[in-house]
Amino acid sequence: MTTMTIKDIIIAREFDSPRELVWKAWTDPKHFARWWGPKNFTAPYVSIDFRTGGKYIYCMRGPGLDGVIRDFWNTGEYLEIVPMEKIVCTDSFSDEKGNVVPASHYGLPGDWPLKLTVEVAFEEHHGKTIMTLRHVGIPEEMIEECETGWNESLDKLAESLSDVAESTP
Repeated sequence: MTTMTIKDIIIAREFDSPRELVWKAWTDPKHFARWWGPKNFTAPYVSIDFRTGGKYIYCMRGPGLDGVIRDFWNTGEYLEIVPMEKIVCTDSFSDEKGNVVPASHYGLPGDWPLKLTVEVAFEEHHGKTIMTLRHVGIPEEMIEECETGWNESLDKLAESLSDVAESTP
């Protein structure tokens, strides 16, 4: 019998952008595609039906654990949306049609649940945004890789927000 050890990732970041802009980066497919995925990954497909009960599906393209470039699909459902304050959604690996698949489909080790939960909170602070992310259900042996992936994605988000700010007159 295998004992599954599940962990949560909690990351807080301050962005030098107003909350409305950070919120849009999470909710608008065009903005989301600019930053989603760790370093060396792109997001060639993003579909977001942003409403409670709505679904998302997106593709991250980049190197797998074996170094081979491939597409990694994810899907989920929005469980709770508090405008400008909070997003709660499920998160699952999927195929390109949005059908949930196990993490092993992508060669990932660990005993992953089919559905994880992501909670993102947004707080305005003197014209900046404090964003707190909690990803619930990561297998212990993948926690370091997932935390690195989130931090690299959020680095790209900060850069994307900076680019938008610079291009705004």
